[in-house]
Amino acid sequence: MRVESRQLKSFLLDANIVNESQFKEIKKRAEKTGQKIGDILVAEKFISESDFIKLEAYILGIPFVDLEKESISPDILKIIPEPIARTHNIIAFRKKDKELEVAMLDPEDLQTIDFIRKKAGLKILPRLTTPKSIKKVLQQYQKTLRAEFGDIIMTQAKTVGKKEEKIKGKAEVIKSIKEKKELGGKEDLKKTAEELPVIRIVDTLLKHAILQRASDIHIEPTEKEVIVRYRIDGILHDAMTLPRQAASGIVARIKVLSNLKLDEHRLPQDGRFKVETEDYKYSIRVSILPIFGGEKIVMRLLSETSKSFSLEELGLRGSASEDIQTNIRKPVGMILVTGPTGSGKTTTLYAILEILNTPEVNISTIEDPIEYQIPRINQTQVRAKIGLTFANGLRSLVRQDPDIIMVGEIRDNETAGLAINAALTGHLVLSTLHTTNAAGAIPRLLDMKAEPFLISSTLDIVIAQRLVRRFCADKEAYKLNVSEIKNLEEYCDLKKILEILKKEKIIKEEQSFENIEFYKPKSSKKCPDGYQGRVGIYEVLSVTESIKELIVKGATSDQIQEQAQKEGMRTMIEDGFVKAAQGLTSIEEVLRVVKE
Repeated sequence: MRVESRQLKSFLLDANIVNESQFKEIKKRAEKTGQKIGDILVAEKFISESDFIKLEAYILGIPFVDLEKESISPDILKIIPEPIARTHNIIAFRKKDKELEVAMLDPEDLQTIDFIRKKAGLKILPRLTTPKSIKKVLQQYQKTLRAEFGDIIMTQAKTVGKKEEKIKGKAEVIKSIKEKKELGGKEDLKKTAEELPVIRIVDTLLKHAILQRASDIHIEPTEKEVIVRYRIDGILHDAMTLPRQAASGIVARIKVLSNLKLDEHRLPQDGRFKVETEDYKYSIRVSILPIFGGEKIVMRLLSETSKSFSLEELGLRGSASEDIQTNIRKPVGMILVTGPTGSGKTTTLYAILEILNTPEVNISTIEDPIEYQIPRINQTQVRAKIGLTFANGLRSLVRQDPDIIMVGEIRDNETAGLAINAALTGHLVLSTLHTTNAAGAIPRLLDMKAEPFLISSTLDIVIAQRLVRRFCADKEAYKLNVSEIKNLEEYCDLKKILEILKKEKIIKEEQSFENIEFYKPKSSKKCPDGYQGRVGIYEVLSVTESIKELIVKGATSDQIQEQAQKEGMRTMIEDGFVKAAQGLTSIEEVLRVVKE
């Protein structure tokens, strides 16, 4: 369902909205800029937005609906989940028998219509509407969510009221508080956690987060409200604001799911639970922290059905990929991946394990948490409460006749010593460290009391990485001006980057920075901020003979970094600029993650 330009032209001319030459000029501009003819007509005030949509509906033979003042039943509204409605600008507003009428902005979005048809099991009748109508109806999703909280709030208010009637004097107040604390507190919380509205609220928070591809959910109580935020592609976004009264119910429900202590409000607690439907299967890692306003919850969402990525899919190409492939084929040694929390280190290790996972080898891991389950690999979860730490787990793994060992993280002296010893005694060891760059891994190991000669004997390669957001389908090309180029010189060596871009044949030999096309994100219905998904930027430090000499001499990370760059190592910012010039991401994204 698409309005052809000749049809549109005919109607516009007949209605005296534009003349022949005006339409020709608008069409030419639309082709040049990638805009739609309708968007230019509205922007230039030839026609109002609602009138153009009505015209479009008439040409396509699709009914037009105005829903700005309509109140839609929550049961009908929820047939299309809020994240889908917001992302695709499509809402359900009327249902009769097996027919569902949906209002939308894009009549070409047949994929979404087909998805809703399969999901709802109904015949879908599309209708065109205005952005204002969509915006007004989307606000009603919040109302349905608040309605679910209504029962809890009313129940809590009534309960408090009844208890207040019974309390008359100081002695009775003290007695009541003691009784509640000692006898009823835990039971009350458990009862609250099992109430249907609370269950629905937590289920809704999880469902929305999964549909929006969030990696984390933050539930933060404040003095007057509860703020829920989702981390999507590494960036936190406000998802919804809930009434303050709902906090205790949400915390209690999540504690019950995670098998945590309901009546413990003073100490941090960690747990996990699983969410499983026909469409997805997730392991949820829970962290609860007492704060001034109550208890803050952070839930990490780990998909159990995610497929592993190849090194190329992660963004490792060319000489960096070749260096990794060469070193992981060695039977012994140590490979480290470094970067801050959330930079994709474990995903990179899993990609390497997938390459190494053959019937000829025995692979064992000790992880916290096990993010993905890999067939034929023996994965062990750290359980510090019962004494199964990285160090103790690693000590046991070496007695399991492994060829390859993966340690989730080297975080203390004992684990560092055991990992190096395992690499010395005939194993290939893979692990992660929290350092800002590749060269920083070596001083970090020295801080953990590892001997320099042992590090130089075992360490083969260090991979440092960050994740940058990928552009969605649409992006806007531009060229850097003189002041922008001057600002960039503060962060990187532009001459070297220019050489790399020419060597990679991304630009021509005669090109300078002033005439290289870079890109900016372009907002769309599918991707409001212009990004979707992420790709890695890397620096890969191979431990050559000259680097080994520097390690033994106790060189600083800057000296090691300088030598590695002399030998051809590409830094993260240089790799980021290559990906920016290739149109995968923006310069702003690269600088954002490298400067963190």
